[in-house]
Amino acid sequence: MKDTTISERLCLPNQALLFDLDALYVQLQRVKDRRHRRGVRYPLTEILMIGILAKLAGQTSSRAIAEWAQLRHQELAQLFALRCQRMPHFSTWSRILGSAVDPDEIEEVVGRFFARQVNNPLQPAERHLCLDGKTLKGTIPLGESQGVHLLAAYLPKEGVVLAQVQVNGAGSEVSAAPLLLATLDLRGTLVSGDAIFASRKLSLKILQAKGDYLWMIKENQKQMYQDLQTLFEPQLSHPGWSAPPTDFRSASSLDKGHGRLERRRITVSSLLASYAEWPGLLQVFKLERMATNALGETEQEVRYGITSLPTSVGTPKRLLRLVREHWGIENGLHYRRDRTFQEDHSQLRMGHAPHLLALLNNTVIGLFRRQGESNLPQAQRTFDYHFDRALARLVA
Repeated sequence: MKDTTISERLCLPNQALLFDLDALYVQLQRVKDRRHRRGVRYPLTEILMIGILAKLAGQTSSRAIAEWAQLRHQELAQLFALRCQRMPHFSTWSRILGSAVDPDEIEEVVGRFFARQVNNPLQPAERHLCLDGKTLKGTIPLGESQGVHLLAAYLPKEGVVLAQVQVNGAGSEVSAAPLLLATLDLRGTLVSGDAIFASRKLSLKILQAKGDYLWMIKENQKQMYQDLQTLFEPQLSHPGWSAPPTDFRSASSLDKGHGRLERRRITVSSLLASYAEWPGLLQVFKLERMATNALGETEQEVRYGITSLPTSVGTPKRLLRLVREHWGIENGLHYRRDRTFQEDHSQLRMGHAPHLLALLNNTVIGLFRRQGESNLPQAQRTFDYHFDRALARLVA
């Protein structure tokens, strides 16, 4: 392993965004370079770091990364003490990203880097981990319906991806989820997912790993879905007959923004816990959502869910927050990869290159979020400005 560090050469100004790039650099040195040693001009660790720096500076594609590095070839070569003073050609970047590294290996390394930066949970369900998949649309061949599909385990509060794996498609997510979660420490962690992940087998594995689950339920779990509908449907009372007792508890929220008024109400019960054949089931809930736009048009939605959280931990108010927090993986991760990094516009399909570019995007989002940055385009412009100043000082 090399003992060269970035921090000894590069000191960003006080106004710059500060990242622990030195620790990330050390972790990336553990990744095995699968290229033949003969003819290798550019060390793998340095190439990966240059790619991350380019993404931090706002470069969205592999071609843009290559051009950005070419414009700064002198400073980058001096920064990383490269023997070759020129930066790789775009085709070289494509080959390196496509075949020089095992994406699962680098996912493990980067996930370990971020895991060390977040606090370990001390209480049950203190950490929230979201499962969701995303298809890279630019990799879908003409006439086909499936491209590269990645399943991610994301911490919405911290804004970091702890693990990610490529699967055959959205239908393969539930079979890949146990393998993905097996690489993580689930103690004190609540794992949440959409209805596709609601399976008894996955629920049992999470419980065995000392974690908890929260699933949405749809018609794919027919019996459970019907039981939830029956439980929460209004009870009609007749003269001389009283409605059966219930233990319903509820909480509600009201949000305004973007010209919309959104009301959410959750009703929680423990009545199914005693006889439902589902591992560790303690509570079920009904979520009602009503959104009214500026034109006065109203949209209503009813969803159901189950969880292993006890009433002492999973209060109605907290369950309402957790359900909404789960969709942070869409807004905080997938949306940013699409809009800020233009991930779906990339048509690079060579080998593992699509997976590696998505991994670089996850890494940059995690770095920015760990610094408290919510406006990523602005953060990229700020980083690019101060990074240019730092490189100019370096050369001087």
